[in-house]
Amino acid sequence: MKEHLNCGALLESLSEYVDGVLGDALCEEIESHVAGCDDCRVVVDTLKKTICLYHETSEKTAIPLDVRERLFHRLNLDDFIEERKQT
Repeated sequence: MKEHLNCGALLESLSEYVDGVLGDALCEEIESHVAGCDDCRVVVDTLKKTICLYHETSEKTAIPLDVRERLFHRLNLDDFIEERKQT
């Protein structure tokens, strides 16, 4: 008997699914799961909308340096800030 995709398995494959790099069978399995799982549907929809908004705004609006530094600091990415300053 074939095991059906669970929420944890969906989350493990979510990035590849949204990027469109998964095989057809796994995509169908994910879409079937999402059709019956409200929580996963919200996660997938939110991720897709976030990516879309990022693409729409990143080309038009540069994040001010002070805002970017505060964000990176908050996310514990201070090393990345220093690397960006050196380039």
